[in-house]
Amino acid sequence: MQDPALISLTAYFILMMAIGYYGYRNATGDVAEYMLGGRKLHPAVGALSAGASDMSGWMLLGLPGAVYLTGLSSAWIAVGLVVGAYFNYLLVAPRLRIYTEVADDALTIPDFFEKRFNDTSRSLRIFSSIVIIIFFTLYTSSGVVAGGKLFEISFGLDYETGLFLTAGVVVAYTLFGGFLAVSITDFVQGCIMFVALILVPTVAYIELGGYREVTQQIVTVNTNLLGWFSGVTALGLISSVSWGLGYFGQPHIIVRFMAIRTLSDIKTARYIGMSWMMVTIVGAVATGLVGLAYTTATGSPLTDPETIFIYLSQVLFHPLITGFLLAAILAAIMSTISSQLLVSSSSLTQDVYKTFVRRSASQRELVFISRLSVLAVSLAAIALAFDRSSSILTLVSNAWAGFGAAFGPVILLSLYWRNMTRNGALAGMITGAVTVLLWIYAPIDIDGQPLTAYLYEIVPGFGLAFATTVIVSLMDRHPSDSITERHDSVVALITGDTTLTTSFTR
Repeated sequence: MQDPALISLTAYFILMMAIGYYGYRNATGDVAEYMLGGRKLHPAVGALSAGASDMSGWMLLGLPGAVYLTGLSSAWIAVGLVVGAYFNYLLVAPRLRIYTEVADDALTIPDFFEKRFNDTSRSLRIFSSIVIIIFFTLYTSSGVVAGGKLFEISFGLDYETGLFLTAGVVVAYTLFGGFLAVSITDFVQGCIMFVALILVPTVAYIELGGYREVTQQIVTVNTNLLGWFSGVTALGLISSVSWGLGYFGQPHIIVRFMAIRTLSDIKTARYIGMSWMMVTIVGAVATGLVGLAYTTATGSPLTDPETIFIYLSQVLFHPLITGFLLAAILAAIMSTISSQLLVSSSSLTQDVYKTFVRRSASQRELVFISRLSVLAVSLAAIALAFDRSSSILTLVSNAWAGFGAAFGPVILLSLYWRNMTRNGALAGMITGAVTVLLWIYAPIDIDGQPLTAYLYEIVPGFGLAFATTVIVSLMDRHPSDSITERHDSVVALITGDTTLTTSFTR
């Protein structure tokens, strides 16, 4: 890699650190600011932050690679994600923003569960905290691995050096700058991803000579690659589209909704977020298709389809621009790592330390513990990332389903059903998590194929968790009047006032 590319990447790192310093100076005075930015997040920042932390390297590596390999039939996952993200904005965002403040200013998802149901047993907080801390440590590790491999492939650095470079910059701005720094860096990273996913497929498309040449080259490889339904079974289609269900239960995404400054800003965030997502999704799919046409026309097929974005960045652009485009991949990786670190840190601080270790901790002490937690989780993730062949990568690939099934139905029902109970919520969470794990790891197969080969595990996990939550709640004692009245007040605020203030009472 030539020096200009390194200059671009260095400039990107400096920008991230500068934003971290800005967050440190402006929004880390107390734990509410450190974890949620004081609930003052601009809708554009919230929207792009949610999108960037959601997509990770999948947007620039995984999706283009899948389309490169199997054609448009792989894009059904993207369709499911777009639909899921839209309904997440529509159904979850407004009520969660209000409910978490009405519920005694809940700062984390486990905190919200406990306060929503007045759970004095703390079982909801404990179980959901364990799920978040374990899965996000593994999830973070996968991002660190991706960063290490990017530096190794693109810049010829040692894999271990890449690990520490990726983790070091992310940890620095997350540890010092907190939620505000993470959100602003995500916003910048989302902008970089947006530009890159327009620029790369467009330049490759022009280089090839337009639509006719692109389609001709793809058809020479396989005529079925341009068919949406080629080789897609009914269960396969359901599995792909059902990825959208996962959005309702992803803590690192929905926490952005809790931080947006007003209820009226949620609609603005939805417009911005969905516009960003549709453009980048189309760009990622186009990168895979146009990339296949380009490698076919030039006679240079790839051994690893997931590197098609990297390949086009290197052969079509000046090294200075290449550095910017590679920064887009790093941005996708780092935005997710920082979000996961912060959610894990928040859970360790608010749901473990403050709840079980030191209830009288001062705000300054809690911010310090939050920073220590960021460091602890990152060190654990780096340690796990040293083993490239570790089975954690397989587990992380199923984390989306795990979070979606364990938390998704419970969050939806807790926001919309006034008669939902604590026991129903706990039973639903356990059912969702256990179903996903059994679907993946149970020694059951059909014609020698595991269950996941036929149906994505989020489908049975989400469905059973939803049904279990409803059934147990109906069989349980009716919630107290204080719980139902608080729920009704949230509904009234949604249907009445358009601007959220900070004057709610529990």
